[in-house]
Amino acid sequence: MSGMYSYLGLFLCLLFSVCCSATTFPSRRVILREVNDNGGDHPDYAVDLNVTNFDAVLKDTPATYAIVEFFANWCPACRNYKPHYEKVARLFNGPEAVHPGIILMTRVDCASKINTKLCDKFSVGHYPMLFWGPPTKFVGSGWEPKQEKSDIRVIDDARTADRLLNWINKQIGSTYGLDDQKFENEHLPSNISDTEQVARAIYDVEEATSTAFDIILEHKMIKPGTRASLIKFLQLLTAHHPSRRCRKGTAELLVSFDDLYPADFGSPNKQDDDKGLVKNIKICGKDVPRGYWMFCRGSKNETRGFSCGLWVLLHSLSVRIEDGESQFTFNATCDFVHDFFICEECRQHFYKMCSSVSSPFNKARDYALWLWSTHNRVNERLMKEEASLGTGDPKFPKTIWPPRQLCPSCYLGIDQRNNKIEWNQDEVFKFLTNYYRNTLTALYKDKNIVGNDEVEVAVEDLIAANNAIVVPLGAALAIAVASCAFGALACYWRSQQKSRKYFHRLYSLKTI
Repeated sequence: MSGMYSYLGLFLCLLFSVCCSATTFPSRRVILREVNDNGGDHPDYAVDLNVTNFDAVLKDTPATYAIVEFFANWCPACRNYKPHYEKVARLFNGPEAVHPGIILMTRVDCASKINTKLCDKFSVGHYPMLFWGPPTKFVGSGWEPKQEKSDIRVIDDARTADRLLNWINKQIGSTYGLDDQKFENEHLPSNISDTEQVARAIYDVEEATSTAFDIILEHKMIKPGTRASLIKFLQLLTAHHPSRRCRKGTAELLVSFDDLYPADFGSPNKQDDDKGLVKNIKICGKDVPRGYWMFCRGSKNETRGFSCGLWVLLHSLSVRIEDGESQFTFNATCDFVHDFFICEECRQHFYKMCSSVSSPFNKARDYALWLWSTHNRVNERLMKEEASLGTGDPKFPKTIWPPRQLCPSCYLGIDQRNNKIEWNQDEVFKFLTNYYRNTLTALYKDKNIVGNDEVEVAVEDLIAANNAIVVPLGAALAIAVASCAFGALACYWRSQQKSRKYFHRLYSLKTI
């Protein structure tokens, strides 16, 4: 029987190589990053596009609006206009953007022959020529001067940076200024129930995931005693991370984990290799982290951000798992925080709450509610500390979640004896599922980025019996049919892992 699985694994891996050789996609440049060094001066903030990446970048951006400047590198007026365009672009683009995630500012050089057809599609009749619209409306599209209705508009008053920014402010009702600095004059969304804002949290989940692993690598936290807990968490992310590119990245890391981190990885003769690994591993792709926060952005530089993004990730995992995975998810989360969360007081506090759980979780609902209750306990503690020290975010103070205005049906009343909220936990679970699963991935579903999770990753891939993480080989075929790449990764990984047993020192897995 094991021989048959080996042949099946070989077949799937060959199938993957055929798929990869037959289909080649250009790499996608994710937006809001610095792209040139500009001859040693400050980098350009506007993103350079061409015919090979035009559609991909505009489809992938989280920004609500896009500006595309068509120019020619030989045009003196274009060269003189560039400093004006860059003054505005620095507000919206790049890791240090003052107002990130709102407008993607790009440019296309029509003097480059590869862009001739692209510039023709937009009827570029003079240089520079600027267009405005929702990013996705530029994808596979164009513009004609005589079009009666179009979501793409020509910006007709943008000769200077002041005029361009004034034009933008009129379109979106903002009051941005060229002298705005980061975290000053910030118009943060006050209505956290806004569906679009919640959906954008997917980008913060990616940012938090990448940042967490950057911290792990930079601080050399992968050691013989922590390898097992990291593998458990990687398995959880591979199966249930809400971002497809993060699922892909964690799967790729699992495939090569033994090569990257052998048993003697922590020995002195491996230290030089460690430095190279820090640079090479990008768990959510080479363009993440981006250096900014959207849903989790605070009104002050030191508030919210990473910790908020990490909580959103944990909640999103808790409502995506099945009943049979609840205890595994609890173990994986507690072990990961205990071994890899670098804030000592927070780590110990979370570990204490994990250790207080006396019976295993049999239902996904129970685990999701435990994590929700745990988060509220953390917020209660921090509310008191921040109030006494004045260290909280004035626009986003810690609060009990969800507030009544978001879920009135979650509240039954107040227990007068201990002044505690009485919750309708069925309604709370419905709210958590809708907020952290349905709404969170809505933006990805609109952009066709999310695949069929139930087919891509089978539940059996995550569950282990007899205190071991052993992934069933039989699920490989279903995964390969759904996704050639995921199937091959799973196939190879299983061939490496099938005889290995990882024991966990904090909690023992139950046979399910």
